[in-house]
Amino acid sequence: MATMATPGGVLLGNTSNLPFRRPRLSPKSMVKAVSSSEELGFVTSQLSGIKISYSLPDVATPISSRPFAPGLQPIVARRVCPFTGKKSNKANKVSFSNHKTTKRQFVNLQYKKVWWEAGKRYVKLRLSTKALKTIEKNGLDAVAKKAGIDLRKE
Repeated sequence: MATMATPGGVLLGNTSNLPFRRPRLSPKSMVKAVSSSEELGFVTSQLSGIKISYSLPDVATPISSRPFAPGLQPIVARRVCPFTGKKSNKANKVSFSNHKTTKRQFVNLQYKKVWWEAGKRYVKLRLSTKALKTIEKNGLDAVAKKAGIDLRKE
């Protein structure tokens, strides 16, 4: 039986199958290990037999050329009107003592169902109140064509 000293104490038994150990490989041998059938990408705990998966870094593409893929990022609608292009304005909030702090003046965006005559249906849009007045004046088709918006997708 082999013994091995670790910072936490002494481990007894076979040192090749230590729990939660990841093999240290050079970049060239990583490619070989990934391609071989021996490396399945799992580490088995000796205590409970749970398989914990991990993925080896992709050596074929360098880190700098990989696309940036952030983790779980919520999908947030931008505060920009698609019809008029209006977006938030940066302004100063001035106190009584004339102390200026920056604030944002957001666009008055509303979710609205607008009747689309050419499509014979309602289209649910998120647009500014200024765009709503423009649609009432000129018509939905004319405003969407000028803004370059395809209403068939929505």
